[in-house]
Amino acid sequence: MQKLSKYLYYVICFVMFLFMDLTASNYLAVHHHRLGWNNPVFELTYIKNTGAAFNLLNNSTELLIILSAVALTLLCVYIVRHIKGIKMLELFYIAILSAGIAGNMHERIIYGFVRDFFRLNFVNFPVFNISDILINIGVIFLIVIIILKKSK
Repeated sequence: MQKLSKYLYYVICFVMFLFMDLTASNYLAVHHHRLGWNNPVFELTYIKNTGAAFNLLNNSTELLIILSAVALTLLCVYIVRHIKGIKMLELFYIAILSAGIAGNMHERIIYGFVRDFFRLNFVNFPVFNISDILINIGVIFLIVIIILKKSK
C-alpha cells in the first residue's frame, strides 16, 4: 500500500505542476506579452526558443524532444526501481523536474519551439519560462538532497 500511495503522490504532484505550467504559460505567453508589462525585477517578453538553455542546440527541436522523452523515461524507471527507498520530499522534487521537462517537451511537440517570456531586468540572463523554473527548482533541490544524504 505504501508503494501505491507514493506512486499516486508522484502522479498527483506531476499533473498539478504540469497543469499549472501549461495554463500559466499559455496565459502569460499569449495574453500578457502584448502589454509589454515590466517592473524593475522582470518583464514579460515573448520569444520563440528553438533550442535549449542559453541557446544550446538551436534549431534542434527533434533532438530535444527525444532527449526530453529519454529523461522522463529514466526518471520513471528510477522511481519504479527505487520507490521503497524514495522519500516523499524526493518524489515531490522529481515531480517538479518531470513536469518542467514535460512542459517544454509539450511545447516543442505542439508549436515546434518553446515559448519563453520572463526577462530579468537586473542581470543579463536569457529569457525563460515556467518549465525552466520548474526544472531548475527540481535539479537544485535534488542535488541538495543527494549531498545531504552523502554527508550522513
